[in-house]
Parts: sequence; C-alpha cells; structure tokens
Amino acid sequence: MKQTTMDDLGRLALRIALGLLILLHGISKLRNGLGPIEEMVVAHGMPSFVAYGVLVGEVVAPLMLLLGFHARIGGLLIAINMLFAFALVHMGQLAQLNEQGGWALELQGMYLAAGVALALLGPGRYSINQR
Repeated sequence: MKQTTMDDLGRLALRIALGLLILLHGISKLRNGLGPIEEMVVAHGMPSFVAYGVLVGEVVAPLMLLLGFHARIGGLLIAINMLFAFALVHMGQLAQLNEQGGWALELQGMYLAAGVALALLGPGRYSINQR
C-alpha cells in the first residue's frame, strides 16, 4: 500500500473516532437539554447564550469531521470546545492523577490533541473536500 493511501486512511480513522465519540456527547445534550451547561456558563460570568456553543463543538464539528467537510475547521472547533470544557468543568483536575496513575483528564486531553491534529493535518483524500 502506498504511503499516501496509508496517510489518508489514518486521517479517516482519526476523523471517524473523534467525530463519533464527540458526537455522542452532543446527542446527549440535544436529548437532555443545555440547562446544566447554561448554569455553568452563567456561574462563570458569561451570558447564557454562550452555552449553545457546545452544540457547535459537539454536534456540528463532529459531523464536519465524519463527512470530511472542512474538517480542519471541525477539528479546530472541537479543540476550542475542549478548552472551554477544561476551563469551565475540569480546572480543578488539571494536576490530578487517576487510580491507575494516568492523568485524570487523559480522555479530554486526547480529544483536544486529536482536534488539533486534524486541524493541522486536514481530512485527507477520503472526504467531501478531498484535500
């Protein structure tokens, strides 16, 4: 298999994994509402409409990744969404380890890193944009 084909398949695998995993969070928010997110945003001194940004980061952006439609922007939106999650929800856990000795925020950190990686790498050939 050619190196470019393997690179494109790797990008596709990363897009699908990150897109599906983040989209599940977005579907949960669509089904259960944004009330808790709005409360958290307001508690941090921001207007409540900022909570709707989570739908961009957890519904729109993952769909962009899954389709490969402007996936660089989708990856960037997910990375920004994760930075908000760190700031609003996980700030107290930044220096904590879990029971296995790993970082308490390793999943969130992986989502952030994967979003940044896709923003830098682009979607690859197996995408709507085919870049």
